[in-house]
Amino acid sequence: MKLLTVNLGRPSPSEHTDAEGGTGIDKRPVDGPVTVTAPGPHGTAGSGLAGDAVVDLRHHGGDDQAVYAYAREDLDAWQRELDRELPNGCFGENLTTLGVDVTGALIGERWRVGPRLLLEVTGPRTPCRTFHGWIGEDGWIKRFTRAAVPGAYLRVVEAGEIRAGDAVEVVHRPDHEVTVGLAFRALTTSRELLPRLLAAGEALHGEARRKALKYAARQEG
Repeated sequence: MKLLTVNLGRPSPSEHTDAEGGTGIDKRPVDGPVTVTAPGPHGTAGSGLAGDAVVDLRHHGGDDQAVYAYAREDLDAWQRELDRELPNGCFGENLTTLGVDVTGALIGERWRVGPRLLLEVTGPRTPCRTFHGWIGEDGWIKRFTRAAVPGAYLRVVEAGEIRAGDAVEVVHRPDHEVTVGLAFRALTTSRELLPRLLAAGEALHGEARRKALKYAARQEG
């Protein structure tokens, strides 16, 4: 398991967002080391990667979404389906991985990337209209949701530098069955699954946990 590329984005204009400053979804592979740290609370902080732009802080960035990872194997599957080249970073991911089961990763699972960086899986990415506009495929949000290979958000447990080619090692897997794929389905097409997400505890992305708690309380009521 390894890191194929580290991808950073700069702000660019887009008609598919109302965020002042456009979007940082256009991420490109970079050479050399990149420092990764916990950025701070959602709503006020952006990316965990130095030099990476997160423009719309209402919906992106912050500690629970400090890093976004997507598997090259899943990009390859989309490449075949869409019949177009999809370079590393084109889904807005910071880390393009190889050999990592991103969809099957457990919430709270920890990855050692390179010698020092320690990341913890918090939940799935859910598609938005900026992503739809950026990819430019008809019905993209529905297609992406139906495929249910969303990539994973991660928080920074221990800061460190990373670069393309670094090893990725799963150093901890929690004792529950809440995967990124399950969390994605619960948050999108199968809301009856939301209470199951609570087994992941505090490791679960804060917004997803609030939705799960609200749904469970409503069912009990």
